[in-house]
Amino acid sequence: MKFDHVQGSIVAMITPFNADGSVNFEVLTQLIERQIAGGTAAILTLGTTGEYPTMSHEEDAEVVRHTIATVAGRVPVIVGSGSNCTATQIEMSRKYEEMGADALLIIAPYYNKANPEGMYRHFALTADAVNIPCILYNVPGRTGCSIPVSVVERLARHPNICGIKEASGNMSYAMQIAKFVGPDFQMWSGNDDIIIPIMSVGGSGVISVFANVAPAQCQKMCADYLAGRTAEAARQQLEWLEVINNLFIEVNPIPVKAAMNMQGLNVGPMRLPLCEMSDAHAEILRASLERAGLL
Repeated sequence: MKFDHVQGSIVAMITPFNADGSVNFEVLTQLIERQIAGGTAAILTLGTTGEYPTMSHEEDAEVVRHTIATVAGRVPVIVGSGSNCTATQIEMSRKYEEMGADALLIIAPYYNKANPEGMYRHFALTADAVNIPCILYNVPGRTGCSIPVSVVERLARHPNICGIKEASGNMSYAMQIAKFVGPDFQMWSGNDDIIIPIMSVGGSGVISVFANVAPAQCQKMCADYLAGRTAEAARQQLEWLEVINNLFIEVNPIPVKAAMNMQGLNVGPMRLPLCEMSDAHAEILRASLERAGLL
């Protein structure tokens, strides 16, 4: 399926595991079907929420293969191919393109970081190496570095870079990036607590953790805003804010997987160094899910 100006809620999928830590492909199928039934605009696999840092390349490939086969062209599939090694990012991007990915999510180089020119080349050379759209991923809380506005401006002109997942949580930065939004460059919120604020300055929707627990609700909030029902969309943003905040009460994806298990979705445990959340936080999360009608 062609990835072309996708708007709305794009789910950043968790990866379900069995009790022994292996990937639970049966549950993965169920989760994909749940997302499509809920109206999700696209599915992202192997993002931060999918725990890809603790998975082998072989496991990554199996999850991608299974996701693409299960989706079967009904919505676009985005694959996270990012690495702090540009050569590895290019290798994985080419591999996932060959496997049938519709778009790629490529990340700022974490740990080693980069100066502005190195940052530009990291993204530009990856986009040069493939023939499917690439989405920049700015998440300084994870990478330890933000993509400079000047670098985003240059990359926004690249014919194979279609947008940015903006997950800094900094609205001032997002508004600077919004100046580059146009027919060939989109911005999606990477933070569920500011979906509507990001959309109000030109964002196309969200690449969402919250959508794992509430796919239809997240899509409706975005759809209402896009349809001009801005006050209703803002009301929903505030309505869901308590749950959204509690999905980040500990490091993602610990709370979202806990919430999904509370919902009876059987997504299993995390892989170390992530582990189960504290009992106190679990009680807070459960209570907010109950108040929101999500349990």
